[in-house]
Amino acid sequence: MSSRRGPHSCLALVFAALPMQAQWLDHPTPGIPRTPDSKPNLSAPAPKSPDGKPDLTGLWQRSPNPNQRVTTLAMGPNLEDFMRPGEKIPPLLPAAEALYKSRQANFMADRPSSRCLPHGIPDQMLIRVPMKIVQNPGLTLILYEEFARFRQIFTDGRSHPRILNPTWLGYSIGQWEGDWFVVDTRGFNDKSWLDDSGRPHTEALHTLGRFRRRDFGHMDVEVTIDDPQAYTRPWSFPMQFEYLADTEMIEDVCDNERDSVHSIGK
Repeated sequence: MSSRRGPHSCLALVFAALPMQAQWLDHPTPGIPRTPDSKPNLSAPAPKSPDGKPDLTGLWQRSPNPNQRVTTLAMGPNLEDFMRPGEKIPPLLPAAEALYKSRQANFMADRPSSRCLPHGIPDQMLIRVPMKIVQNPGLTLILYEEFARFRQIFTDGRSHPRILNPTWLGYSIGQWEGDWFVVDTRGFNDKSWLDDSGRPHTEALHTLGRFRRRDFGHMDVEVTIDDPQAYTRPWSFPMQFEYLADTEMIEDVCDNERDSVHSIGK
């Protein structure tokens, strides 16, 4: 299934069969390690930034999820499929449970992306759409291809503002813990969904994202969800991302599906 969702689900199913070679843009990525036959060497050592920290900079896409169920509905990822073996998402509190059941009852017809509204966190990272990380001193940026969204992660030592203006992607600060880049995000609105199954959250949502570049072409991500007004306890799940070489991001807005061929299926 294609990673493009919302009002273009029929087109998404058509494009799902296209191979990765059918990318929209084909441009050799300069300065990356390559094998003797000039292919990107994704197993080369992870690069370092001038301060000696791992450098996460690059174009990334979530790796296929081997646990993802096959469904006849043109829906995107369900967080249940990302949980570690033997672990389950904790129960919802009554108000959140009622909202979740109402979304399930109408087959998630009112999901935000179907109305050209942004994804939130972690939903924005679950979909298999390219994202570009730009790591600079004091500020790391994540640029999401879908809907041309951006996320600022401040690494200049600041804390979260005392009063937060609720937003779709929240307010993020980051710091390094060894080789892990830890992103602490608060200040979400309650309009986004955690995943395409309609899993809700409140404005009390607090996420911790941990990023580790294992080698040049592979990155581990762990996300912790803490919303005491929606769930009985915090919970976490892992993801893996792979470097996209020899291509680039292109504009993707809600009335432009030309970039569907840029992605592999979910």
